[in-house]
Amino acid sequence: MARTPWTTHRRVVLARRRWPAVNTMVHAMDRFRVHRTGRNSALVAHYGFLSVFPLMLVFTTVLGFVLQNNRTLREEIIDSAISRIPIIGPQVAADPTTLQGSLLVLVLGLLAALWAGLKAFNVLQLALDDIAEVPWASRPSLVRVRVQSLWGILIIGGSQVGAAVLTSFAGISDVATINRILLAASAVALNAAVLAATYHFLCSRRPEWRSVLPGAVAGGIAFSLLQILGTTLVARAIVRATPVYGTFASVIGLITWLSLHSMIALIGAELNGVLPIKRIEVPPAPE
Repeated sequence: MARTPWTTHRRVVLARRRWPAVNTMVHAMDRFRVHRTGRNSALVAHYGFLSVFPLMLVFTTVLGFVLQNNRTLREEIIDSAISRIPIIGPQVAADPTTLQGSLLVLVLGLLAALWAGLKAFNVLQLALDDIAEVPWASRPSLVRVRVQSLWGILIIGGSQVGAAVLTSFAGISDVATINRILLAASAVALNAAVLAATYHFLCSRRPEWRSVLPGAVAGGIAFSLLQILGTTLVARAIVRATPVYGTFASVIGLITWLSLHSMIALIGAELNGVLPIKRIEVPPAPE
């Protein structure tokens, strides 16, 4: 005997017919399951996490080049915020002279970060096409996918760095309240614009700009809240921890942060697929 889907259970159907908001939520949850959005979100976060450590290696190598034969700059670095960066910071504070620039390490780090970043954006395109239910025959070639991923790294990745900078200033306690509000609003607008561009350009179907706005605005607000919260936690907790516990906390926090970002981005795409509410058809209630 075939099992009845939970979305067509009598009580669920009655609730969907009575409250449009419940209908939207149920439809979005069902799409989330059918499109395997949770799996795709985990893959995006996984490759995003893999790209972070090569970037830290690149940063360390560049810092080694900069600090060579510059004693004054080394002393300024020790007293700066760089000395509080997890993993790298303790080494900088202890003995910055041990950081050495290496062209080979720099190239390898950039290549590894580029590979992981491309994989993350490849999966993101796959997830958006799954959400839009694009047939496999209509999806772009492997070459086009990777070209689009490269553009995604340059444009979307750069924009996210800018949004993170804005929210980091907004999370600092000694910034005036009005300035914090303006910075936070700017970060929301930038995050929403980035998400709208992501939904539009990285999906093979190229949805209309108007149709991607609900998920982009909701995701932009959620992104900014996460970035402000993450900045506050780092500023007040992680930098005060011991090197060992600070490193563990940073790794766990980074995985969680990336996972939440990828989840929010794909949930926003699912939200675009179920709006407006009037287009959602509710199945008849079973007898």
